[in-house]
Amino acid sequence: MAIDHYENFPVASVLLPPRLRRPIALIYRFARESDDFADEGDATDAQRLAQLEGFSRELQRIERGETPGIPWFGDLAATIREHALPIDAFHDLLSAFSQDVIKKRYADYGEVLDYCHRSADPIGRLLLVLYGAATAENLRYSSAICSSLQLINFWQDVAIDWQKDRVYFPQDEMQRHGITEAQIAGGEADDAWRNFMTFQINRTRALLHSGQPLGRVLKGRIGLEMRMIIAGGDRILTKLAAVDGDVFRRRPVLKKPDWILMLGRALFGP
Repeated sequence: MAIDHYENFPVASVLLPPRLRRPIALIYRFARESDDFADEGDATDAQRLAQLEGFSRELQRIERGETPGIPWFGDLAATIREHALPIDAFHDLLSAFSQDVIKKRYADYGEVLDYCHRSADPIGRLLLVLYGAATAENLRYSSAICSSLQLINFWQDVAIDWQKDRVYFPQDEMQRHGITEAQIAGGEADDAWRNFMTFQINRTRALLHSGQPLGRVLKGRIGLEMRMIIAGGDRILTKLAAVDGDVFRRRPVLKKPDWILMLGRALFGP
């Protein structure tokens, strides 16, 4: 697994079959570069949206059977054709990253999940198509896993996102728990914050575990990779709980002992 913007997802992992490494690397390049358009550097919002629109036009060229203007999109087009990848999944990613530029707050959990369904779930969908395992049941499992991993990233990165004027917590739940944006700005991890984060952690863990059967449905290296992903997400949640959700001072990250533990769970766990 690579630790990057998509730190809870694998990128050309050694656990993956060699035949899938190139297609997956292209999928992640698309997702990573699109995400960077929305997040990185000093571009204006208009420039960010224009860059994302540029990728959208490249997808439209692929749909029309035209030669893409960006060279590596030619390889992506070949991969999409060879594996019959759903191109709307790539459009969904662009939709989510464009939303990051213009939408900074979320009224309720439904709005947050809608974002997750477009920012994270398409990756799982594309991988299942590559694996030849995109059944309706597997897609439901994958959605639960991918959305929960996106939520875990949000809970890890509260302080980082605040610097970008983004708050992914549902506003109605913040109000119900007595959490204010001033508290986030000040990094105040008091009792109200601990209770609020405990609620988020427990709900996210339940969502992650609801997709856990996918790790056994998928066989061989792919199944092991999926079980590692699930174990990694669960480990981050455990670390979040251990610091009472104080991500301002102790943002949890995976270290070497965690990887050993995750591998053990992936090999021998339920």
